[in-house]
Amino acid sequence: MYVVFQSGGRQYQAKLGTVVKVERIPGSVGDRVTLDRILLCAREDQVEVGRPLLDGLAVQGRIVEQGRGKKILILKHKRRKDYRKRQGHRQAYTALLIESVARGAAEQA
Repeated sequence: MYVVFQSGGRQYQAKLGTVVKVERIPGSVGDRVTLDRILLCAREDQVEVGRPLLDGLAVQGRIVEQGRGKKILILKHKRRKDYRKRQGHRQAYTALLIESVARGAAEQA
C-alpha cells in the first residue's frame, strides 16, 4: 500500500512504515502529524485517485527528525567585470515516519 500526498507545495509518495523527508513542519521530535491533502491511495489491486483530493482520507505520521539538508553553493560571476558572488543555502526539512492511512476528519498540519 502506498499514498501520494501533498505537503509544502510538493508531492510525496510514501509507503507505510517508511521515513519521508518533507518541507519543514512546525513541531518537535515525537509529535504526531496528520496530513489530509491526499492525491492518490493504492491498496493491493485497488487504486483511488482524487479529483484533485481524496475526501475523508488522512495520513498519520510521527516526527522523527527536524534538520537541514546539505549545503548548496550558488556561484555567480560576470567575466571581465571583476564581479564574483558566492552564496550558500541549506533547506530545512522534517523527517516523518508514516504510521497509518485512516478515514475520517483530519486536521491539516
